[in-house]
Amino acid sequence: MHAGKKPSSVQKMAPRWVKQAAYGETRTAIIKKKLMKNKLKIEAAAPANASQLSSFKAVKQTGFVRHCANRGLSTEKVLNCLRTQLPSQYELAEVVGKWVWLDVSPARKPGLASVLWALGFHWNQRRGVWQHPCGRFDPLGSHPTDPRAKYRCYFPADILPA
Repeated sequence: MHAGKKPSSVQKMAPRWVKQAAYGETRTAIIKKKLMKNKLKIEAAAPANASQLSSFKAVKQTGFVRHCANRGLSTEKVLNCLRTQLPSQYELAEVVGKWVWLDVSPARKPGLASVLWALGFHWNQRRGVWQHPCGRFDPLGSHPTDPRAKYRCYFPADILPA
């Protein structure tokens, strides 16, 4: 007997699995069918180069993880990296307190920006310099005045040449 032909009082009293079994489908089969429909829609909407995009995202995420890890390096380690990897930038480096500042415009040397970012530097728009916090950063704190007036400043290339 088909569930639709049963009297309404019997349909209401019958357990849900009895009603579904009468139609030939169980709840599990219905769920599986819906999942397959959604999966097919997603696959159809995905671009042909989806695997390339996902690998690009993975590379971008590992770069970000490296950037964040390098922001915790000490001042000495950052200066050593600059001296060995970028000696011309080491000559321009200025230590302000515990931070390392580089006065190099990203517009003049666009290739340098990605290298500095990977080392943990960030561009400070207000001061117009690349800055590395050397493990000392407060995301909510900012200096209303120039930090050079408050902290000790020196050029490490004057002390130890590249």
